[in-house]
Amino acid sequence: MAKAYAFTRHGGPEVEALIDREPPEPGPGQLLIKVRAAGVNPVDHKLRGGYRRPGQAPAELPEVLGSEAAGVVERTGPGVEGFAVGDAVFGSTLTGGYAEYTLLPVAVAARVPEGLSFVEAATLPVAAATAYDGVRQLALPAGSTLLVTGAGGGVGGNAVRLARHLGLRVVGTASEAKKGVVESLGAVHVAPGPDLVARIRAAAPDGVDGVFDLVGGEHLRTVAEVVADRTKLITAGGKQIVAELGGSAVARARDAATLDAVAELAAAGVLRPHITATYPLERAGEGLRAVETGHALGKVVIEVGP
Repeated sequence: MAKAYAFTRHGGPEVEALIDREPPEPGPGQLLIKVRAAGVNPVDHKLRGGYRRPGQAPAELPEVLGSEAAGVVERTGPGVEGFAVGDAVFGSTLTGGYAEYTLLPVAVAARVPEGLSFVEAATLPVAAATAYDGVRQLALPAGSTLLVTGAGGGVGGNAVRLARHLGLRVVGTASEAKKGVVESLGAVHVAPGPDLVARIRAAAPDGVDGVFDLVGGEHLRTVAEVVADRTKLITAGGKQIVAELGGSAVARARDAATLDAVAELAAAGVLRPHITATYPLERAGEGLRAVETGHALGKVVIEVGP
Protein backbone atom coordinates (compact mmCIF):
# COMPACT_ATOMS: atom_id res chain seq x y z
CA MET A 1 0.00 0.00 0.00
CA ALA A 2 1.10 3.56 -0.66
CA LYS A 3 0.19 6.86 0.99
CA ALA A 4 -1.95 9.55 -0.64
CA TYR A 5 -3.73 12.69 0.54
CA ALA A 6 -7.38 12.77 -0.54
CA PHE A 7 -10.83 14.15 0.12
CA THR A 8 -13.31 11.53 1.26
CA ARG A 9 -16.45 13.55 0.40
CA HIS A 10 -17.14 17.04 -0.90
CA GLY A 11 -16.73 19.85 1.60
CA GLY A 12 -14.10 21.89 3.38
CA PRO A 13 -10.75 20.99 4.93
CA GLU A 14 -12.48 18.63 7.37
CA VAL A 15 -13.05 16.07 4.56
CA GLU A 16 -9.32 15.67 3.81
CA ALA A 17 -7.35 12.64 5.01
CA LEU A 18 -4.10 10.79 4.51
CA ILE A 19 -5.13 7.40 3.10
CA ASP A 20 -3.58 4.11 1.98
CA ARG A 21 -4.16 2.94 -1.59
CA GLU A 22 -2.66 0.49 -4.04
CA PRO A 23 -0.46 2.15 -6.67
CA PRO A 24 -2.64 2.63 -9.76
CA GLU A 25 -2.05 0.41 -12.78
CA PRO A 26 -0.90 2.24 -15.95
CA GLY A 27 -3.21 1.77 -18.90
CA PRO A 28 -2.52 2.40 -22.59
CA GLY A 29 -0.58 5.63 -23.09
CA GLN A 30 0.02 6.10 -19.36
CA LEU A 31 3.03 6.30 -17.05
CA LEU A 32 3.08 5.16 -13.43
CA ILE A 33 5.47 7.47 -11.61
CA LYS A 34 6.95 7.45 -8.15
CA VAL A 35 6.08 10.99 -7.15
CA ARG A 36 8.84 13.26 -5.90
CA ALA A 37 6.89 16.53 -5.82
CA ALA A 38 3.38 17.87 -6.52
CA GLY A 39 2.29 21.43 -7.15
CA VAL A 40 -0.56 22.97 -5.13
CA ASN A 41 -3.16 25.00 -7.04
CA PRO A 42 -6.46 26.75 -6.27
CA VAL A 43 -8.31 24.19 -8.41
CA ASP A 44 -7.38 21.52 -5.84
CA HIS A 45 -9.62 22.92 -3.12
CA LYS A 46 -12.30 23.78 -5.69
CA LEU A 47 -12.47 20.13 -6.74
CA ARG A 48 -12.68 19.13 -3.08
CA GLY A 49 -15.65 21.49 -2.78
CA GLY A 50 -17.52 19.82 -5.67
CA TYR A 51 -16.31 21.68 -8.76
CA ARG A 52 -15.70 19.55 -11.86
CA ARG A 53 -13.89 20.64 -15.00
CA PRO A 54 -15.99 20.66 -18.20
CA GLY A 55 -16.34 17.07 -19.36
CA GLN A 56 -14.81 15.65 -16.18
CA ALA A 57 -16.52 12.61 -14.69
CA PRO A 58 -18.01 12.76 -11.19
CA ALA A 59 -15.50 12.22 -8.39
CA GLU A 60 -14.84 8.64 -7.32
CA LEU A 61 -14.36 9.04 -3.59
CA PRO A 62 -11.92 9.13 -2.00
CA GLU A 63 -10.27 11.32 -4.68
CA VAL A 64 -6.60 12.15 -4.33
CA LEU A 65 -5.80 15.85 -4.50
CA GLY A 66 -3.31 17.45 -6.85
CA SER A 67 -3.34 18.25 -10.58
CA GLU A 68 0.39 18.28 -11.37
CA ALA A 69 3.38 16.21 -10.31
CA ALA A 70 6.98 15.29 -11.08
CA GLY A 71 8.77 12.04 -10.38
CA VAL A 72 10.43 8.94 -11.79
CA VAL A 73 8.80 6.48 -14.19
CA GLU A 74 8.12 3.20 -12.35
CA ARG A 75 6.17 1.39 -15.10
CA THR A 76 4.84 2.18 -18.57
CA GLY A 77 1.47 1.20 -19.94
CA PRO A 78 0.80 -0.59 -23.24
CA GLY A 79 1.79 1.33 -26.36
CA VAL A 80 3.94 3.91 -24.58
CA GLU A 81 6.82 5.19 -26.70
CA GLY A 82 9.48 7.76 -25.90
CA PHE A 83 9.54 7.11 -22.15
CA ALA A 84 11.25 4.38 -20.14
CA VAL A 85 11.48 3.19 -16.54
CA GLY A 86 13.80 5.50 -14.62
CA ASP A 87 13.06 8.64 -16.65
CA ALA A 88 12.54 11.86 -14.68
CA VAL A 89 9.21 13.29 -15.85
CA PHE A 90 6.51 15.80 -14.98
CA GLY A 91 2.97 16.42 -16.14
CA SER A 92 -0.74 16.60 -15.40
CA THR A 93 -2.00 13.78 -13.20
CA LEU A 94 -4.81 11.32 -13.81
CA THR A 95 -4.99 10.01 -10.25
CA GLY A 96 -3.88 12.93 -8.07
CA GLY A 97 -0.44 14.33 -7.31
CA TYR A 98 -0.46 14.35 -3.50
CA ALA A 99 0.58 10.73 -3.44
CA GLU A 100 3.53 8.36 -3.45
CA TYR A 101 2.45 7.04 -6.86
CA THR A 102 0.30 8.53 -9.62
CA LEU A 103 -0.47 8.17 -13.32
CA LEU A 104 0.51 10.64 -16.03
CA PRO A 105 -0.90 10.41 -19.56
CA VAL A 106 1.98 10.63 -22.04
CA ALA A 107 -0.08 13.19 -23.98
CA VAL A 108 0.47 15.63 -21.10
CA ALA A 109 3.90 14.59 -19.84
CA ALA A 110 7.47 15.68 -20.52
CA ARG A 111 10.98 15.00 -19.32
CA VAL A 112 12.45 17.07 -16.50
CA PRO A 113 15.23 19.09 -18.15
CA GLU A 114 18.76 19.03 -16.81
CA GLY A 115 19.29 21.63 -14.11
CA LEU A 116 15.67 21.65 -12.96
CA SER A 117 14.68 19.97 -9.69
CA PHE A 118 11.61 17.79 -9.20
CA VAL A 119 10.15 20.51 -6.96
CA GLU A 120 10.54 23.09 -9.70
CA ALA A 121 9.27 20.79 -12.45
CA ALA A 122 6.13 19.97 -10.45
CA THR A 123 5.01 23.61 -10.70
CA LEU A 124 5.09 23.78 -14.51
CA PRO A 125 1.98 21.94 -15.84
CA VAL A 126 -0.60 24.33 -14.35
CA ALA A 127 0.92 27.71 -13.48
CA ALA A 128 3.71 28.00 -16.05
CA ALA A 129 1.71 26.35 -18.84
CA THR A 130 -1.33 28.58 -18.21
CA ALA A 131 0.91 31.64 -18.32
CA TYR A 132 2.53 30.40 -21.53
CA ASP A 133 -0.81 29.68 -23.20
CA GLY A 134 -2.23 33.07 -22.20
CA VAL A 135 0.71 35.18 -23.32
CA ARG A 136 0.82 33.30 -26.64
CA GLN A 137 -2.92 33.81 -27.08
CA LEU A 138 -2.60 37.58 -26.66
CA ALA A 139 0.26 37.66 -29.19
CA LEU A 140 1.23 41.25 -28.36
CA PRO A 141 4.21 42.65 -30.29
CA ALA A 142 7.37 43.73 -28.46
CA GLY A 143 7.00 47.18 -26.95
CA SER A 144 3.32 46.70 -26.11
CA THR A 145 1.97 47.10 -22.59
CA LEU A 146 0.35 44.16 -20.82
CA LEU A 147 -1.69 44.36 -17.62
CA VAL A 148 -1.50 41.20 -15.49
CA THR A 149 -3.95 40.98 -12.60
CA GLY A 150 -2.95 38.74 -9.70
CA ALA A 151 0.68 39.25 -10.74
CA GLY A 152 2.06 37.97 -7.43
CA GLY A 153 0.69 34.45 -7.77
CA GLY A 154 2.02 31.36 -9.52
CA VAL A 155 0.41 31.98 -12.92
CA GLY A 156 0.74 35.75 -12.70
CA GLY A 157 4.41 35.70 -11.85
CA ASN A 158 5.16 33.42 -14.79
CA ALA A 159 3.07 35.59 -17.11
CA VAL A 160 5.11 38.63 -16.07
CA ARG A 161 8.40 36.77 -16.58
CA LEU A 162 7.44 35.53 -20.03
CA ALA A 163 6.01 38.88 -21.14
CA ARG A 164 9.18 40.70 -20.08
CA HIS A 165 11.26 38.07 -21.90
CA LEU A 166 9.26 38.83 -25.06
CA GLY A 167 9.92 42.56 -24.76
CA LEU A 168 6.60 43.70 -23.30
CA ARG A 169 6.10 46.41 -20.72
CA VAL A 170 4.08 44.97 -17.80
CA VAL A 171 1.84 46.49 -15.17
CA GLY A 172 0.82 44.06 -12.45
CA THR A 173 -1.97 44.32 -9.90
CA ALA A 174 -1.34 42.61 -6.57
CA SER A 175 -1.66 43.34 -2.87
CA GLU A 176 0.84 45.60 -1.15
CA ALA A 177 2.34 42.51 0.50
CA LYS A 178 3.34 41.27 -2.96
CA LYS A 179 4.71 44.56 -4.26
CA GLY A 180 8.34 43.54 -3.84
CA VAL A 181 7.82 40.28 -5.73
CA VAL A 182 5.98 41.97 -8.61
CA GLU A 183 8.62 44.65 -8.99
CA SER A 184 11.45 42.10 -8.79
CA LEU A 185 9.95 40.45 -11.89
CA GLY A 186 10.20 43.70 -13.83
CA ALA A 187 6.58 44.87 -13.64
CA VAL A 188 5.15 48.15 -12.40
CA HIS A 189 3.09 47.34 -9.31
CA VAL A 190 -0.41 48.71 -8.78
CA ALA A 191 -2.39 47.75 -5.67
CA PRO A 192 -6.13 47.01 -5.89
CA GLY A 193 -8.48 49.54 -4.35
CA PRO A 194 -10.23 52.84 -5.07
CA ASP A 195 -9.44 54.62 -8.37
CA LEU A 196 -7.77 51.48 -9.71
CA VAL A 197 -8.36 52.37 -13.36
CA ALA A 198 -6.88 55.84 -12.92
CA ARG A 199 -3.81 54.41 -11.19
CA ILE A 200 -3.32 51.79 -13.92
CA ARG A 201 -3.52 54.52 -16.56
CA ALA A 202 -0.99 56.58 -14.63
CA ALA A 203 1.34 53.55 -14.56
CA ALA A 204 0.82 53.03 -18.31
CA PRO A 205 0.51 56.54 -19.80
CA ASP A 206 0.75 55.20 -23.37
CA GLY A 207 -2.19 52.88 -22.77
CA VAL A 208 -2.72 49.17 -22.14
CA ASP A 209 -2.67 46.89 -25.16
CA GLY A 210 -3.74 43.67 -23.45
CA VAL A 211 -5.09 42.32 -20.16
CA PHE A 212 -4.29 38.89 -18.72
CA ASP A 213 -6.66 38.46 -15.78
CA LEU A 214 -6.09 35.91 -13.02
CA VAL A 215 -8.51 37.31 -10.44
CA GLY A 216 -11.98 37.40 -11.99
CA GLY A 217 -15.02 38.94 -10.33
CA GLU A 218 -15.40 42.69 -9.97
CA HIS A 219 -11.66 43.15 -10.35
CA LEU A 220 -11.98 41.84 -13.92
CA ARG A 221 -14.96 44.08 -14.65
CA THR A 222 -13.01 47.10 -13.42
CA VAL A 223 -9.76 46.53 -15.28
CA ALA A 224 -11.57 45.70 -18.54
CA GLU A 225 -12.05 49.47 -18.94
CA VAL A 226 -8.37 50.02 -19.66
CA VAL A 227 -8.23 47.99 -22.90
CA ALA A 228 -10.17 49.15 -25.95
CA ASP A 229 -9.71 46.00 -28.02
CA ARG A 230 -11.63 43.35 -26.09
CA THR A 231 -10.07 40.56 -28.16
CA LYS A 232 -6.99 41.36 -26.09
CA LEU A 233 -8.85 40.74 -22.80
CA ILE A 234 -8.37 37.19 -21.50
CA THR A 235 -8.93 35.50 -18.17
CA ALA A 236 -8.16 32.32 -16.31
CA GLY A 237 -10.40 33.33 -13.43
CA GLY A 238 -13.75 34.68 -14.69
CA LYS A 239 -14.99 32.94 -17.83
CA GLN A 240 -18.64 34.01 -17.64
CA ILE A 241 -17.80 37.63 -16.87
CA VAL A 242 -15.18 37.91 -19.60
CA ALA A 243 -17.69 36.64 -22.17
CA GLU A 244 -20.08 39.41 -21.10
CA LEU A 245 -17.26 41.92 -21.53
CA GLY A 246 -16.38 40.77 -25.04
CA GLY A 247 -13.17 38.98 -24.07
CA SER A 248 -12.33 35.29 -23.81
CA ALA A 249 -10.98 32.62 -21.50
CA VAL A 250 -7.41 31.42 -21.77
CA ALA A 251 -7.34 28.63 -24.34
CA ARG A 252 -5.34 25.88 -22.64
CA ALA A 253 -3.33 23.66 -24.99
CA ARG A 254 -2.84 20.88 -22.40
CA ASP A 255 -0.34 18.93 -24.49
CA ALA A 256 3.19 17.59 -24.30
CA ALA A 257 4.48 20.18 -26.76
CA THR A 258 3.50 22.98 -24.37
CA LEU A 259 5.16 21.19 -21.45
CA ASP A 260 8.33 20.74 -23.49
CA ALA A 261 8.28 24.46 -24.30
CA VAL A 262 7.79 25.59 -20.69
CA ALA A 263 10.45 23.11 -19.53
CA GLU A 264 12.93 24.65 -21.96
CA LEU A 265 12.02 28.14 -20.77
CA ALA A 266 12.32 27.06 -17.14
CA ALA A 267 15.72 25.49 -17.75
CA ALA A 268 16.82 28.75 -19.38
CA GLY A 269 15.68 30.71 -16.32
CA VAL A 270 12.82 32.53 -18.08
CA LEU A 271 10.02 30.69 -16.25
CA ARG A 272 12.02 29.71 -13.20
CA PRO A 273 9.38 28.93 -10.60
CA HIS A 274 9.13 31.20 -7.56
CA ILE A 275 8.59 28.59 -4.84
CA THR A 276 7.86 30.05 -1.44
CA ALA A 277 6.98 26.97 0.64
CA THR A 278 7.25 23.18 0.56
CA TYR A 279 5.46 20.65 2.76
CA PRO A 280 5.90 16.89 3.21
CA LEU A 281 3.02 14.64 2.15
CA GLU A 282 1.99 14.16 5.78
CA ARG A 283 1.38 17.94 6.01
CA ALA A 284 -0.24 18.36 2.59
CA GLY A 285 -3.28 19.94 4.22
CA GLU A 286 -1.15 22.80 5.50
CA GLY A 287 0.16 23.41 2.01
CA LEU A 288 -3.35 23.46 0.60
CA ARG A 289 -4.48 25.90 3.32
CA ALA A 290 -1.64 28.25 2.34
CA VAL A 291 -3.04 28.40 -1.20
CA GLU A 292 -6.70 28.32 -0.21
CA THR A 293 -6.38 31.62 1.65
CA GLY A 294 -5.66 33.29 -1.69
CA HIS A 295 -2.64 35.12 -0.34
CA ALA A 296 0.19 32.73 -1.16
CA LEU A 297 3.24 34.26 -2.81
CA GLY A 298 4.44 32.29 -5.82
CA LYS A 299 4.06 28.51 -5.66
CA VAL A 300 3.53 25.98 -2.86
CA VAL A 301 4.77 22.42 -3.40
CA ILE A 302 4.23 19.06 -1.68
CA GLU A 303 7.47 17.06 -1.47
CA VAL A 304 7.14 13.29 -1.57
CA GLY A 305 10.05 10.96 -0.90
CA PRO A 306 13.73 11.92 -0.71
